[in-house]
Order: sequence, then structure tokens, then C-alpha cells
Amino acid sequence: MTTLPAPRDPIRPARRRDRRGRGPRGPLLPAGLPAFRTRAERFDDLVLAAVGRLEKRWARQLDGTEFAVEDVPPSSPAPWEHGGVPLGRYFAADIGLAARIVVYRRPVETRAIDAADLEDLVRDVVVEQVAHLLARSPDEVDPDYRDGGH
Repeated sequence: MTTLPAPRDPIRPARRRDRRGRGPRGPLLPAGLPAFRTRAERFDDLVLAAVGRLEKRWARQLDGTEFAVEDVPPSSPAPWEHGGVPLGRYFAADIGLAARIVVYRRPVETRAIDAADLEDLVRDVVVEQVAHLLARSPDEVDPDYRDGGH
């Protein structure tokens, strides 16, 4: 009489050791945990939270505006940018193109001290760019704007 191997659980795949027998193969964290997300995905979430916060107050003025995240700014800076690396940029609407605000992830992450500072810095960069779009001061756009000296 032969015995059949136990059926595999399709929800929980079998854990195997790596080929040298040192540890389990596969992801270390389940996909549902926050730590599973990449740094870029967490940064995108910070930008979306900052935009969502501003849309509560400026929804009509921001209608149709595109928000984007890019890793780094282009190597050819705009004529008005002298010295320093931009953290974000506002592109005015053009024929067939909506107004667009871009936040540059790597320069912002480099300037942040910790996670709380990163969240504040992302919010301030978004506020500054929306202020350019609306032709207002950042303090008018968001009373909690802190101008962190960046």
C-alpha cells in the first residue's frame, strides 16, 4: 500500500529552506502588512494624503490638476532654478495638457531626518507648489505650512 503525500494548502504555500539550508525562502512579510510596501509606494501615499488634505479646501481650484511623483528632477534645470536641487515643480497648463505638480522623491527623502519630518516635508512641498498654481502664499493655501527652511 502506498501513501499519498498530504495535500498542500493553497492559501499557505509550503515553506522551504534556501538551497544552502540557512533559512526559509519566500517573502519575509505577508503582503497585507504596511512594512511590505516599498519606500516609493509609501512616499506616494504621503503625497496623496497631502493632496487630499488640500483638496478639502481648494477642490474647485485644483480640479483637473495632475499630481505626480518622479524619482529625481531632470538633469536640465528650468531657467529660473539656480543652485540646489528642486524638491517639486509646478507646470502650468498648456494646450491639451492639464496643470501638473511633480514632487521629486529622492531629493525630498534625502532632506528628511526621519519619517515624521518626511511627512511634513512632503506636505510643505505640495503646499508650495499648489501656492504657485493658485498664485497665493503658502500660508494662505495651508495655515499649518511651516516653511522648514528647505
